[in-house]
Amino acid sequence: MNSGRRDFLTGLTEVAPVVVAYIPIGLLWGTLAAAKGISALEAMLMSVIVFAGSAQFVAVDMWHDPVPVLLLIFTALIINVRHVLMSASLSRHVEAIPRALHPVVAYFLVDESWALAERRVLETPLTFAYYLGITVPLAMTWWITTGLGAMLGRALGDPSALGLDFAFSAMFIAILMGFWKGPSTLGVLAASGGVAAATHLAFDGPWYIVAGGLAGALYAYATWRPGEEA
Repeated sequence: MNSGRRDFLTGLTEVAPVVVAYIPIGLLWGTLAAAKGISALEAMLMSVIVFAGSAQFVAVDMWHDPVPVLLLIFTALIINVRHVLMSASLSRHVEAIPRALHPVVAYFLVDESWALAERRVLETPLTFAYYLGITVPLAMTWWITTGLGAMLGRALGDPSALGLDFAFSAMFIAILMGFWKGPSTLGVLAASGGVAAATHLAFDGPWYIVAGGLAGALYAYATWRPGEEA
């Protein structure tokens, strides 16, 4: 087996639990979209074009007639500012990926693929084959389940009543634990979570996402010492 195929299959194996967690989240979003009058085709197109679960949840919550296009665009930009931080982090590890393919890397970059890629580079260089292995299944699952959720609409009931809306949070917490390095990691999580929670209580809108990400990054920068792992 060549190295590219091996890396791709490794990615598929490592992302499999995340793909399972994506299913109820995608169905939930599709159900919410259908309740706002969004068709299954429109739901799938939004997922393909935007491919950002958190932004899509906020967008469908704000959706009404007439659609506040400018407000939706601004809100999506605010929510996805964290992608700037994730891109800056991942850019240190894409030397083996041809520059012409970097737009593909950027399109498929979501929280889960970033976390898995960052954990991967702790052990071995990041390859494009591995990246496709962790990202393509996530994207395809999201596209299909959001469309299916919109198609079935209210027939699915309310997945949140079963606690399935917590699947996303539980999944990402599990991924983050792979980065655990002791007190330094706890400090970053505490700073990020504390600032995000305080911002959420103090201000309306998605500002807590940006504030939490910046707080965690600033804490890591302020407490980093020469000789420590980046």
